[in-house]
Amino acid sequence: MTSFLTADRVAPQGSASQSNHDTRRLRLFSGTSNQALAQEIGTYLGVPDGPRVIKRFADGELYIQIQESIRGCDVFLIQPTCAPVNDHLMELLIMVDACKRASARQITAVIPYYGYARADRKTAGRESITAKLVANLLAKSGVDRVLAMDLHSAQIQGYFDIPCDHIYGSPVLVDYLRTRDLGEVVVVSPDVGGVARARAFAKQMNDAPLAIIDKRRSGHNVAESLTVIGDVVGKTAILIDDMIDTGGTICAGGRLLRQRGATRVLACASHAVFSPPAIERMSEPGLFEEVLVTNSIPRRDEDRFPQLQVLSVAKMLGEAIWRIHEESSVSSMFR
Repeated sequence: MTSFLTADRVAPQGSASQSNHDTRRLRLFSGTSNQALAQEIGTYLGVPDGPRVIKRFADGELYIQIQESIRGCDVFLIQPTCAPVNDHLMELLIMVDACKRASARQITAVIPYYGYARADRKTAGRESITAKLVANLLAKSGVDRVLAMDLHSAQIQGYFDIPCDHIYGSPVLVDYLRTRDLGEVVVVSPDVGGVARARAFAKQMNDAPLAIIDKRRSGHNVAESLTVIGDVVGKTAILIDDMIDTGGTICAGGRLLRQRGATRVLACASHAVFSPPAIERMSEPGLFEEVLVTNSIPRRDEDRFPQLQVLSVAKMLGEAIWRIHEESSVSSMFR
């Protein structure tokens, strides 16, 4: 006896390929973690989200079948490994195995959000490095290449023993911010570890000045912000991070910036993990003027709040997919 995670899907008819490009050997398949993003990517490329069946048996085991021939094709599997991360990771691995056994020419795992990335080094004895473990699992499952967005730390790209293209969500955030009248801007890193990310973001924001929040962490998901290094008085402060999980770090930073004289505070992050109580914290009146995130992780309607703006990275991911398929440069997208 089985129950459907999603209804069986049939390939759309009459899809037009982008700019008459030859997409006959390009195939897209989405898992269940973010089908809306996969469909947007497919629309950009003019390639439908391919037909597949995903079922779950009574004991929780997954069954996946690709429902069209992909022999000799360049297959892209779109699956952020967001919560529930174990289910979505296993689903991706099974999809890879199905494609490998169906004689796909090349399999690329498109992972807009890479779960388990925060355990990227040992900070104490007898700890695992799950960022490397997941990279090994993907390579051993049969993935030929990975396309990831805003990995938690740069070294994770080197954990893969297969090619890994690492792209950034910052251009989408910057393009939106440039449409706003922000006045005098300062880009703020919420901790010392995010300085390189904040510096790159500040450069894209017309070489805006940089400030850093000196933060001390007393435990997992517990942060205490102490002081601001840099001038934020009378300025629009843009807090930039790769992800917002429980919101403790970025909200503490936002309050400190207000106390130190910032007139407006905006929060920006590529990945809206939003574990409880993030929604309550981020929606605090008078804290953030806007909270900008991308759709790398799907958001439920009930998770939305007035300050939240969700920006799509579908075109950027679609362009990266096309360049990988055409064997052209991905890094040149960000020059």
